[in-house]
Amino acid sequence: MHQNILQFQVASYRFLNEQGQLEQALPEWTADQERILAAYRTMVLIRNFDQKAISLQRTGQLGTYPSVLGQEAIGTAIGQSMRKDDVLAPYYRDLAAQTLRGVSLKETLLYWGGDERGSAFENCPEDLPNCVPIATQLCHAAGVATAFKVRGGKRAVVASCGEGATSKGDFLESLNVAGSWQLPLVVVVNNNQWAISTPRSVQTASESIAQKAIGAGIQGVQVDGNDYFAISDAIIKAIAKAHAGKGATLIEALSYRLGDHTTADDASRYRTQAELKKAWSREPIQRLRQYLLDQGLWSETLEQALQADTRKRIEQEVKAYLDTPPQPPEAMFDHLFEELPEALIQQRAELIANSMQTGGGLA
Repeated sequence: MHQNILQFQVASYRFLNEQGQLEQALPEWTADQERILAAYRTMVLIRNFDQKAISLQRTGQLGTYPSVLGQEAIGTAIGQSMRKDDVLAPYYRDLAAQTLRGVSLKETLLYWGGDERGSAFENCPEDLPNCVPIATQLCHAAGVATAFKVRGGKRAVVASCGEGATSKGDFLESLNVAGSWQLPLVVVVNNNQWAISTPRSVQTASESIAQKAIGAGIQGVQVDGNDYFAISDAIIKAIAKAHAGKGATLIEALSYRLGDHTTADDASRYRTQAELKKAWSREPIQRLRQYLLDQGLWSETLEQALQADTRKRIEQEVKAYLDTPPQPPEAMFDHLFEELPEALIQQRAELIANSMQTGGGLA
């Protein structure tokens, strides 16, 4: 005899539709209008910075860079919702979250310019650095969350990744331990529909990413990641649950990667202009701007001032980055180990000696 003994459901919701109109009443926290305005300002700043970073890469002044175009609401919601003593375990599209956590745009540029000093965050030193390898940051996040669980207190870890990372063992193992040990962990999956050049439909057969939480015994929820209110509400609730000792949450934020995977990619080779045009109609900044305009909280004058202010700030940060003297060649050894192994101590000394003989360069 066959019978179903278990049934599962995954909630999916949004507040703001593609036209910037409300589909349901907003949660109580949205009464803080300054928070909403600050979110919009951040999203605009990040979009303008993103454009500048790509220009720097194209002119040889920055290394390979991953655009966050169209995904600004997710990082903004993460950054605004975390407490200062929480820990962020980011992946390479968390520019908005990191900026709100205190990472300067100069530090971001240093990192993508190949300078390890860009990972030595002055204002949030306990946050983990960018993770470029896929999904490995989730194991680190689970480890930090385990430490918080053992020590007690009310601290949470927020980790993020793309939907492609959810097919990795690191992701599944981290969710499993988070469920088994009731860890204070929030995992935000930026489902931007493209795992590099692999579409969402091919990357996994799951009907949703959120349902991958079911096997781990934790809560999974899906929200419109282009709706600032929906993604913020989900993260606020998940962090509150983690602080209360009630375990982990997986949040799937539906978005779309409007740009290339990185500046080393050409997305026009694997997706159509029609698909991209449709995705632009759902992007988060225009959606939130329309809401603010309808509520009388924004104007064309404020928009022009914001655009001018953000570009001025970006230019100042870019100048600070470009004016930063490069590190000496031996710096390549200085961020690998707490205590350098004997073999590398010798190599470092040889490099310094060689550098002095060649006038500071590499022979």
